[in-house]
This record gives sequence, C-alpha cells and structure tokens, in this order.
Amino acid sequence: MNGTAGPAGTAGYGEAAEQLAVQYESVSFAEVHRDLHHRYPEPPAAVLDIGAGTGRDAAALAALGHRVVAVEPTPELRAVGERLHAGTGIRWVADALPELPLLTAEGECYDLVLLTAVWMHLSPAERPPAMAALTRLLAPGGRLALTIRHGPVPPGRRMFDLPPEPTITLAAAHGLRLHHRAARPDLHGRDGVHWTALLFEREA
Repeated sequence: MNGTAGPAGTAGYGEAAEQLAVQYESVSFAEVHRDLHHRYPEPPAAVLDIGAGTGRDAAALAALGHRVVAVEPTPELRAVGERLHAGTGIRWVADALPELPLLTAEGECYDLVLLTAVWMHLSPAERPPAMAALTRLLAPGGRLALTIRHGPVPPGRRMFDLPPEPTITLAAAHGLRLHHRAARPDLHGRDGVHWTALLFEREA
C-alpha cells in the first residue's frame, strides 16, 4: 500500500511485502516476545494482534490454543500472511489505527492485545485516539503488549523516535497500569536500532 492509498504509517510496506515476509519470519515469536510472553494470559484467551504483518506472532499464539484476530491494514502483507499461515484459525481483519473503526464496531473485548513494532508509526496527534481505541478493546484485567523502535528511520517510512515515558503516561491516563518494562537490541542487527517493550494491564 502506498502513502496515498492507506494510513500514512503503512507507507513503504506494500511494495516490499515479499521481502519483509522473509525478514519477519526469520525471527521467532519467542525471540521477539522473550521479555513479555511469560506474562501473557494462559490459553485459551482472546488475542488481538494489531499490525500483524505476515502473521508470525498470530500463528504462534493460535498454535498455543488462543483465539486470534490479526489486524493488518496493508493488503499485500495481509495476503502473504493468509498464505503463509493458512489453516491456523486466525481471523484476518483489514482495519487501522488510530480509531480501529471495524473492531470498535464489533464491540468485542480481548484478554491480550499486541502492538508489535507499530506504535512508532503513529504521529503525536494520532496516539491519544489510538490509546483510547486500544483501551476500549481490552477486557478488564486484559493486557496490552507494546514495543517501540528507537533509532534511524528507514527511507520511505513514516516513523517517530520517541522515549517510552510519554506512552507510559498516556496509557496511565486511560487506566492502563505499567506491568513490565524491558529493553533489547535489534534482532536483525541494524545499526543504531534498539527496542523498548512495555506491558500494560487494564484496571479490572
């Protein structure tokens, strides 16, 4: 999807879908979520993976026995994910932050919401409505796992390098308590890139 056909944060992803699929699938769910996954709900839980990409994490969670909805606004990535992980029971949805209108209209709540390598694509103006939408989708006591990329922005992408603290403050304003915080290097070894992983819990 190009920058004029969909959300600005998806710019550069559609035309590189096949290449990105190789990159995404070259690391495992356990590696990407190593700091947080032992704090995720036990299966079977209702899981929402927003910005699911090629479905690597969604497929891993479905294999554990969770009921998984994968949200991916870029049609090329969604098509790759549906092909690579056919038969896993994942339900794919074409929806997008900040408002997530389709999921909001469904009215379902989830025990775990993943936002892996997504938050940094949202502009400062988009983050408050996005956090409000995420909170509405969380069941009481549900958890939001969010990772933030730090470092140089790749050409052709819209990203914002932001410290974790404003996101923690914004989440707290929506009744999401910080449950765990961790830092890790980039799994693909990109120069100057590192990550913060945050896990929030909605007040019961």
